[in-house]
Amino acid sequence: MSKVAIIGGGFSGLSAACFTARQGHEVTLFEKNESSGGRARVFSEQGFMFDMGPSWYWMPDIFENFFAQFGQKPGDYYQLIQLDPGFQVVYGKDDVLQVPARLEDIFEVFENIEKGSAAKLKQFLAEGAFKYKVGMQHLVYKPSFSWLEFAKKEVITGAVKLHMFQSVSDYVRKFFKDERLVMLMEFPVLFLGAMAQQIPALYSLMNYAAFSLGTWYPMGGMAGIPRAMQNLASDYGVDFITGCEVTKINIGSNKASSISSGKGEYRTDGIIATGDYHYTEQHLLEKQYRNYDEAYWDKRTLAPSCLIFYIGVNKKIRKLIHHNLFFDAPFNTHAEDIYKDPKWPENPLFYACCPSKTDATVAPEGMENLFLLIPVAPGLTDTEAVREKYYGKIIKRLEAFCGEEILQNIIYKKSYCINDFVNDYHAYKGNAYGLANTLRQTAVLKPTLRNKKIKNLFYAGQLTVPGPGVPPALISGQVAAGQLLNYLNTKQ
Repeated sequence: MSKVAIIGGGFSGLSAACFTARQGHEVTLFEKNESSGGRARVFSEQGFMFDMGPSWYWMPDIFENFFAQFGQKPGDYYQLIQLDPGFQVVYGKDDVLQVPARLEDIFEVFENIEKGSAAKLKQFLAEGAFKYKVGMQHLVYKPSFSWLEFAKKEVITGAVKLHMFQSVSDYVRKFFKDERLVMLMEFPVLFLGAMAQQIPALYSLMNYAAFSLGTWYPMGGMAGIPRAMQNLASDYGVDFITGCEVTKINIGSNKASSISSGKGEYRTDGIIATGDYHYTEQHLLEKQYRNYDEAYWDKRTLAPSCLIFYIGVNKKIRKLIHHNLFFDAPFNTHAEDIYKDPKWPENPLFYACCPSKTDATVAPEGMENLFLLIPVAPGLTDTEAVREKYYGKIIKRLEAFCGEEILQNIIYKKSYCINDFVNDYHAYKGNAYGLANTLRQTAVLKPTLRNKKIKNLFYAGQLTVPGPGVPPALISGQVAAGQLLNYLNTKQ
């Protein structure tokens, strides 16, 4: 039995802990914050319970697959319900598109907007199903050390059908002309780190996930997922040490020998670092042991950060559903403010999540729990004055759409932005979503999940393979754990 240290208790760290502990190793997980969950932590105030980060439950099969490998299923830990409508897109006060749960109803919505688009959507989703099968069931489980890992018949013969060298923007416009449908189909890539003109059309697999697999919600909130994973890890004997920041990875004989933290030194036979990759290398490792220097990281293209408001309202709000996308501002202008000419957007798109429409436990009776999010470029100057400016902007737009006063009914408000991502997660440039999923930062071209100079140190999380998002983070932890287990088995 070997001693394994996991640095970071987000989705990838919890996943890695489960897979390594299952093999009988003595696993200790170190988490900087007072609770595990990473960006999916939760906090409560005045009877409101706020999920701090992820709010979309897509790709349910990935979660099912994770728990199935331990003889469990999501339903053993939390109640999962499908949202209907899955979400709505607000183009204007009286121009709203709701996405139903049933696929046949989605086809009808499209056909009513653009004649002939139902048949085109069927073709689009059929191609998306192939991409999803290849991408999310095969490619993402590769450690991406070499392009030869992808030299399988299904990938090679289907390369053209993956549309890797065509942009999402061009691909979507082959099928749809109405700008409302185009924005709807491009929206899932808004957080992937580049304009839709630069994101490979492979990622249209996300539309397949949204429409064909549905939008779901774990009752009690998204924090129920990492809580379930922690319970599973605990069943395998993982020791959790929270409120404990790792300060150094100590090296001896070309391998990590121990880690230092505020609670002492821990000897280890292997490490999986799932905190911010840049911070781990630049602050926990001496220069000669780093994979990448500061110049490398500065050249990476990052996905956005975001400005979030957690809001408690002392009444119910009309017209909102669980997930609401406000596209009542120029889509491309905001995207350019994130990706082409990074600056605070003048007229931003925003997202409003109102989980109290579905879950009575997240707000006091008769009240609403609101999570408002504006995607912004990472590395911007973050001040209270800037936050308040945007708070006023989006509350006014929310009131205009809902046709009622909201501001005077807000009894709790907390903001969260770039500075907080840095303070809580050491997030590079305050990013919220990791590296952009551009062609030049795909698979082998992402930061590698193994340390090239220290044979028992591996990385997982949103800055390495397979990339950002909750399902990829689960997979990242599994893949990194597999590599560490291979090393430990060889050593023994």
